[in-house]
Amino acid sequence: MAIGSPDKAARLDQLRTYARVQVWSGYQRDEDVRSDVYDAVLDEVKDAKEAAVLTDRFLDDARAALAQAATRWPPLSAFDRLQAAFADLRSAGVVVLEAVDDHWVAQETLELAAERGRRPLGIVYFTPADVWHAVEHSMLELNVWHGTSANVAPGDGLLELVTGTLGRHGIESLFDEGRVEVSVAWERRPARVSTAADLAL
Repeated sequence: MAIGSPDKAARLDQLRTYARVQVWSGYQRDEDVRSDVYDAVLDEVKDAKEAAVLTDRFLDDARAALAQAATRWPPLSAFDRLQAAFADLRSAGVVVLEAVDDHWVAQETLELAAERGRRPLGIVYFTPADVWHAVEHSMLELNVWHGTSANVAPGDGLLELVTGTLGRHGIESLFDEGRVEVSVAWERRPARVSTAADLAL
């Protein structure tokens, strides 16, 4: 992870934020999150022991904050509604790929489906970085392609299907510059809140 501030305290605060978005995302295993955060912290402090201490502190703080926040969320959280919308899209013949590395994964998914004679109506995908942005800013950007891999455009039936489905679940969205901007708080409950002791190197 690139840390952009010339001030060390500010860079450490950026690393704390990095730990937070990784934890709140919920798409990686705990050990993978710890490994990613540890590597980023080590790159900054250059000392393995200090990096381990800071990593554990940042992750434990992030998990504690997530657990506390989750107690204030409604029984049907915004993330639950988003998942329900994704389920409806999948039922309508749209592939939904969550937190995939890049657009090549989506392209390969469409190519494989075509080889099997099962080209989908379309594909919706987003990356881990999109999730981190949603954690921080309550806005998730979705890429939406037709089954041919062509981008959707204003007036396309597929675009209307995606935005309409989100809307039926109480989620506002807007098509802008080739992507669907989804207004959604990232209220993803932790399956289990781990501590540093669970994940010690």
